[in-house]
Amino acid sequence: MSIFVDDDTRVVVQGITGGEGRFHAEQMIDYGTNVVAGAVPGKGGESVHDVPVYDTVDRAVEAENANASVVFVPPAFAADAIFEALDTDLDLVVAITEGIPTQDMARVKKRLSEVDTRLIGPNCPGIITPGEAKLGILPGNIFAEGNVGLVSRSGTLTYQVVDNLTQRGIGQTTAVGIGGDPIIGTSFIDALEAFEADTDTDAVVMCGEIGGEDEERAAAFIAEHMDTPVAGFIAGRTAPPGKRMGHAGAIVSGSGTGTAESKIEALNEAGVPVGDTPEEVADHVEDFL
Repeated sequence: MSIFVDDDTRVVVQGITGGEGRFHAEQMIDYGTNVVAGAVPGKGGESVHDVPVYDTVDRAVEAENANASVVFVPPAFAADAIFEALDTDLDLVVAITEGIPTQDMARVKKRLSEVDTRLIGPNCPGIITPGEAKLGILPGNIFAEGNVGLVSRSGTLTYQVVDNLTQRGIGQTTAVGIGGDPIIGTSFIDALEAFEADTDTDAVVMCGEIGGEDEERAAAFIAEHMDTPVAGFIAGRTAPPGKRMGHAGAIVSGSGTGTAESKIEALNEAGVPVGDTPEEVADHVEDFL
């Protein structure tokens, strides 16, 4: 099994005629993902990598029976692209775009509460179920089929941890990059809940970073609701308080919450061992299996 995507997922690429969309659509197709359509206003009737392009997501879904979309649309227009996907009643929307204004995402978040569609991202690398499908920019060659789930706020950290797992012969059920922005769709808890329900996931890795309190809330969820063992990693341990560190959500306010120390303490109290390095995370996972 897997969570959120599998080989039945049929994908619309929003922005497929742009540079990023065109490149990563080809990467997804080469990986084996069912990319069935593109959607770009004014580009209907064209094709990219033999994938038909439609003017709207709605037309793409109707013609190609798609159930998911991945968004490669510039920041100024990305929120409108997500709104269009949400209005089409897809099962899943994955927003890769970095730099979507926070006020735009506040409007998206409100709309998201009114529909049944799951949003992953924005500002994320996407999601992959190894051997079945990937939606986004993750490098498929470092992943392997297996029994460990992974959820992460950081794309690069995802790759480092996965590479360590795969090098040891430990494959993954699904890896989810949830994104580092202050307002995102799928949270740590959403992914952890799905992994707990997945009978093929025997252990989970959760990669967090400084800023916000999502990791502390996830720790409370793990303690109360999970039997599946979880290993953790927290990035940004040496970051100075008050300084923005790349990801929009990765800033420590100085109030004592959101620090690496508070997140590690919360996870440890929940029974989650936290590695100092990606290698140590893999050590903990090996101990679980």
